[in-house]
Amino acid sequence: MKLVIFGLTVSSSWGNGHATLWRGLCAALARRGHRVVFFERDTPYYAQHRDLHELPGGELILYSSWNDVRPLATRYLRDADVAMVTSYCPDGIAATALALDSNAGLRVFYDLDTPVTLQRIASGEAIEAIGPEGLAHFDLVLSYTGGRSLDELRTQLGARAVAPLYGSVDPAVHQPVSAQERFRGDLGYLGTHAPDRDAALRALFVEPARRLPDLRFLMAGAKYDGGFPWQSNIFFLGHLAPADHSAFYCSSRITLNVTRQAMKETGYCPSGRLFEAAACGAAMLSDWWEGIDTFFEPGREILIANSTGDATAALDRSPEELTRIGQAARERALAEHTAAARAHELETILENATGQREQYATEAI
Repeated sequence: MKLVIFGLTVSSSWGNGHATLWRGLCAALARRGHRVVFFERDTPYYAQHRDLHELPGGELILYSSWNDVRPLATRYLRDADVAMVTSYCPDGIAATALALDSNAGLRVFYDLDTPVTLQRIASGEAIEAIGPEGLAHFDLVLSYTGGRSLDELRTQLGARAVAPLYGSVDPAVHQPVSAQERFRGDLGYLGTHAPDRDAALRALFVEPARRLPDLRFLMAGAKYDGGFPWQSNIFFLGHLAPADHSAFYCSSRITLNVTRQAMKETGYCPSGRLFEAAACGAAMLSDWWEGIDTFFEPGREILIANSTGDATAALDRSPEELTRIGQAARERALAEHTAAARAHELETILENATGQREQYATEAI
């Protein structure tokens, strides 16, 4: 297949979880014989923090304005099997119009931020990538989250066919490595700052640090400032390039996952960071959300914390226990949550959607 994608960014991982996912998924699709062309607007913010210049197994097209790139995009869509627009695509409405008017075999929308999209729609906000007609004209809508998000995409945005396509990990990029002194700690957290994560982050990271002053807590991520409630034993690393993620996960006794509130409320929302840490064999501690047990088994493959007490209790576990949990998580991730597994799932979803579209076309004759 030839997939033409109009998205946010694959070239910069700075404060952006889309990039790592796309890199692994595109490489996996290429290994299965498919071709991916990714259109990305060349914005100053991502240009200043670009850490990828060529798409693994595909083609990256950076453009300065939609009017400039529209003729090229039109040519690429002429023989595309899939035309895909994603959430937070800065030219999503224009790209949608072009994709829907093209001869592409399937017109697909992929929402990598579904609960946030639905929350903003409910608040009456305009969405960058979704026009007033919603998603009704797409042949297929993919969602990064499952559960009731899928129903709400139908009821709130008119999606006709929906399917979950969860995050994944590329085991060639994220794997067990030697611990590095600069990343050594008892509890490590890697994530971009988001206001709706603050309460859980304070309960599961900041307060344990305050209560356990002899332990070392490491935080990495973008968009934090002096207003964060830093403690003397919290060490901030700033943005961490993907090449350093494995060492970060492998250098702390436990890796913490904190979920954005909108995603937590809808459930079935596994962060890509969960799969990355698991593939590295890291012992993971996460807040609870509906469906987490369908991805990792609590107590055996992942630890769950609903309170500061739960987090401090996890830090009391023996090294042997944490090693067993991390190894079990790695086995699960490699069996079910790799980019290769998601690429195969995507193939099946697209094949089914193609069959449905052909059926609709036949019935309309």
